[in-house]
Amino acid sequence: MKTLIVYYSMGGNTEYVAEKIKAGIEDADTLRLVPKKAYKDKGFAKFVWGGKSALMAEKPELEDYSVDISQYDRIIYGFPVWAGTITPPIRTFVADNKEILKGKRNCAYACMAGSGGVKAIEKLAKAIGIKGFEATSIFIDPKDSPSAEKDAQINGLIVALNQ
Repeated sequence: MKTLIVYYSMGGNTEYVAEKIKAGIEDADTLRLVPKKAYKDKGFAKFVWGGKSALMAEKPELEDYSVDISQYDRIIYGFPVWAGTITPPIRTFVADNKEILKGKRNCAYACMAGSGGVKAIEKLAKAIGIKGFEATSIFIDPKDSPSAEKDAQINGLIVALNQ
């Protein structure tokens, strides 16, 4: 099965998990989503602008990406949780590709420092137009605060994806 891992990462946690998943499953590619206008990534402005953008369900314009989604059987979405919801770049990707995504095997993971991961994953499923995901996981700062427990959790998701 050919897999595409689509992710947005600001602080590196989501990218860290994406790379671990890519290394742990066969025939996987990654697509890092990059907004044309970067979000503030430091200090109070990071939370104000990112949170506002997430709560307002904004869909920022993304840097061009060239990937033929029809060539993939499974899509894995990775994103940080902002204000209890999915990040705007993921929202843009889903809106731009919604019809083709519905017919794929879909999985998702969220990275966060606080809470809201379960609801964010539910919101992503609703945005895609599916009832749920084949596999999901929520990680608390896996790169910024590494531990054997977090590595085991990532490996557990990889095992589930390989079944």
